[in-house]
Amino acid sequence: MSNNRAAIRYAKAILSLSEEQKSSEATYSDMQLIATTISESEELQLVLDNPIVKSDDKKKTLIAIFGSQINEVSTKLIDLLIENKRLASFGSVATQYIALYDELSGKQEAVVTSAIPLTKVLSTQVLAKVKELTGKEAILSNIVNPAILGGFILRVGDIQYDASIANKLSVLKRHFSA
Repeated sequence: MSNNRAAIRYAKAILSLSEEQKSSEATYSDMQLIATTISESEELQLVLDNPIVKSDDKKKTLIAIFGSQINEVSTKLIDLLIENKRLASFGSVATQYIALYDELSGKQEAVVTSAIPLTKVLSTQVLAKVKELTGKEAILSNIVNPAILGGFILRVGDIQYDASIANKLSVLKRHFSA
């Protein structure tokens, strides 16, 4: 929990710095790259978490991976996390930055659970419906769960809309059981 709070504090500080330097969009792209890379690489996460690996070696590793792909603010974040012995939180800081930037930009996450992967046409329709309902842009995530049989479950913030076949069958079952 305290690790998450620290990640939020660092993310807020980096967002503020990147806004001052008018590089918040570039930093957003960097944080997406960093979060994806760290979450997809168990080896990289192990290196960052390992207290035996020297900070200089960790920095060299990160520079070798990201190098010229990231801007100055993101590079300064690496130095700051090393200085404060928080480099293990690098992925969490990147994830928190993405969430803060999206919130500031008026974007929100919409999660669609469906029995099969969404097509581009369906994704576009869902995004249009989310914008119509909430008035905000959304970033769409698709979770495939064959157990819902068909239809979909849409979750945006605190709102959940269940239009799955499994839910409709459950409602019918309760109706006939009563």
